[in-house]
Amino acid sequence: MSRAIIIDTDPGIDDAIALAIATASDALDVRLITTVAGNVSLSKVTANALKLLALFKKEIPVAKGAVRPLLRDAIDASEVHGETGMDGYDFPAPATHLLLEETAVQAMYRELLSADEPMTIVAIGPLTNVAMLLREFPLAKDKIAEIVLMGGAIGRGNAGVLAEFNIFVDPEAADIVFRSGIPLVMAPLDVGWKAIVTPEDSAIIKAMHPVGEMIFSILQRYRGASTKGGATMYDSCAIAYLLAPAMFTTQDVHVAIETTGQYTAGATVVDLNGLSGQSANVKVCVDIDPVQFKHWFIAGLAKCK
Repeated sequence: MSRAIIIDTDPGIDDAIALAIATASDALDVRLITTVAGNVSLSKVTANALKLLALFKKEIPVAKGAVRPLLRDAIDASEVHGETGMDGYDFPAPATHLLLEETAVQAMYRELLSADEPMTIVAIGPLTNVAMLLREFPLAKDKIAEIVLMGGAIGRGNAGVLAEFNIFVDPEAADIVFRSGIPLVMAPLDVGWKAIVTPEDSAIIKAMHPVGEMIFSILQRYRGASTKGGATMYDSCAIAYLLAPAMFTTQDVHVAIETTGQYTAGATVVDLNGLSGQSANVKVCVDIDPVQFKHWFIAGLAKCK
């Protein structure tokens, strides 16, 4: 039986690849895709999601979410992902018939309430939509089995000195989610840095099918793809945890979100040694087997049509 999930995303190059694997997997039933401003603007990430679904030939509803963080000015990562968020490939026209009139929060709530069992939310962008869902519809909490997210860092960040981009964009939203009491799984930067796709891997993926050609093309624009070390597949780690959790080493710990620090806003304070005395609220992926990840990643993409 496949696992019913909602994916909240801001495509984004690595988001696009994570979506390819998730929508091709027989083990996952992607009921809804919601978009949030992050890597690029809301209008662009929504168009990107619809372009991807047209390429994938998947009929999955899409709902637009937050155009900006809860309290802060919007920022993006277009310097990493390109002006459109997915530069480098001639995509088909967006599958606009899949775009719902509902907002992301409304669609998420409806989908959760209509499900026979609690569902998993996979959050691979800023957590604005998820926080708004929890604030606007408190009853949604009991319908969420867990939230698996790509975000945060155990050590250093990539947007702030100690802050990973998804949390850095909207720390207040992350704080709401991390204090919600919902079971959380966090795939941080630290495992993403080991989830590498090399140029040789990209060549294999390119030869698979049109989706592989797309992935190869957009990876050429992605930060790090032109280096010998390859490209980091951060968002795919969240999908990997759902489908192959044994490749991860995890630790149940308390994680707090810094919202006020002058230099540390957006930092995930991961209490690995229990010094805070607070109960664990997050299962943190502290390590990943990079060889297993590579085999899983290529096999997952091979299932795309």
